[in-house]
Amino acid sequence: MGKVTGFLEIDREQPKRRNPEDRIHDWFEIYEPFPEEKQKEQGGRCMDCGVPFCHTGCPVNNLIPDWNDLVYSGRWENAIRRLHATNNFPEFTGRICPAPCEAACVLGINMPPVSIKLMERSIVERAWEEGWIHPEPPEQNTGKRVAVVGSGPSGLAAAQQLRRAGHSVTVYEKNDRIGGLLRYGIPNFKLEKHVIDRRIEQMRAEGVTFLTNAQVGGNVPVEALTEHYDAILLCGGAEAPRDLKIPGRELKGVHFAMEFLPQQNRRNEGDVVDEAIAISAKGKRVVIIGGGDTGADCLGTSHRQGAKSVHQFEIMPKPPETRAASTPWPLWPLQLRTESAHEEGGIRDWSINSIRFTGDEKGNLKQLHTVRVGNPPKFEPIAGSEFTMDVDLVLLAMGFLGPVKNGMLDQLGVALDARGNVATTEYKTSVDGVFAAGDMRRGQSLVVWAISEGRKAAAAVDLYLAEQSAPVPSLHRG
Repeated sequence: MGKVTGFLEIDREQPKRRNPEDRIHDWFEIYEPFPEEKQKEQGGRCMDCGVPFCHTGCPVNNLIPDWNDLVYSGRWENAIRRLHATNNFPEFTGRICPAPCEAACVLGINMPPVSIKLMERSIVERAWEEGWIHPEPPEQNTGKRVAVVGSGPSGLAAAQQLRRAGHSVTVYEKNDRIGGLLRYGIPNFKLEKHVIDRRIEQMRAEGVTFLTNAQVGGNVPVEALTEHYDAILLCGGAEAPRDLKIPGRELKGVHFAMEFLPQQNRRNEGDVVDEAIAISAKGKRVVIIGGGDTGADCLGTSHRQGAKSVHQFEIMPKPPETRAASTPWPLWPLQLRTESAHEEGGIRDWSINSIRFTGDEKGNLKQLHTVRVGNPPKFEPIAGSEFTMDVDLVLLAMGFLGPVKNGMLDQLGVALDARGNVATTEYKTSVDGVFAAGDMRRGQSLVVWAISEGRKAAAAVDLYLAEQSAPVPSLHRG
């Protein structure tokens, strides 16, 4: 631990967010610099709690008290070693993870929890600045070849672990740039893309091969993998969106969030989006259906594109302002969360069900018809609560139903579980030599879970390859 009485003497403090009126005019990350002395103080709030429940709250089991203590005592280089021992990419989780570790912090029982997410980002950014992060290629190569399909956080974590174990690793990415949803799902104001690029360069220097515009099951036949690799790891994500099948869904102006968000990320990369398919909130009355992180990403993006107005609707009731009694410590709390995008404007509303869309004679969206509903699981309409909104753009951000089936999964013939995800036993699919990890295996989840999955799947693949190389035991006894 750091300062023995730190949690009693030092208040929780976070970096300030830039003025909303300023930041909605750019795509840069929203936080102002945070002085080193304050970072060390926040590390000193970590208490001698005996059993650090933050470990269990963290999907990658970060050694949180260790590196908090190291930061407080100014041993930053040791801190990044401890952080990297469990997390390949703390610069990702330090920016976009909702911090379940903080929800499980013992100090958080009756006081503001330790600023764990802040410390994570502070350590890794200091390490990049000081040059402590460098390529770590293996000392020996095993001669085994592994294909990783998908370059999101689970695929990247697995690829780095497998390469450092000495295997030849090739990552197949269907898009034109590496990063998966980190690249084309998360807006730049939450994660600037140079943060991804510097880690990719490290991995290239370690010997990982990246192939872009390579859709396995599409322009890359699955046979190209099954015939040339000793193992295949599927990390393609859960990209099948939940649709809203109501009258008028076919009108022009109703889009999935993941049709909308990647386009802006491409513009920020310098690409020109074809006007025939371009989606923009500029000057429009926007409604976002879905109250989660993806909906908040659409909200912040709509602000920056210059929307005339933005509403965000959620069918679930409004969460309580503080931790609900149904989710006591150290569980992830049910409570109202305000993202940076909500500070920037727009109107949030709960317990609203969308009934139908209506449009003009040319097929353009004009109105959204809704009704207020009661609590789950029935969501019964409340009589007399119907209302209609004039709207130009509706973005569907209601989550995902699992991986896309047609294509790679169908061609490989892997079994699916009851939820439609790839079924696995210790990350092994029903097809010998084929493994799965991340959202493709567990369903839509957090970046930190994806990293955890990638690391564990890499260990399973490494064990499998070692077993394939083991000598056959003699049938004769000496």
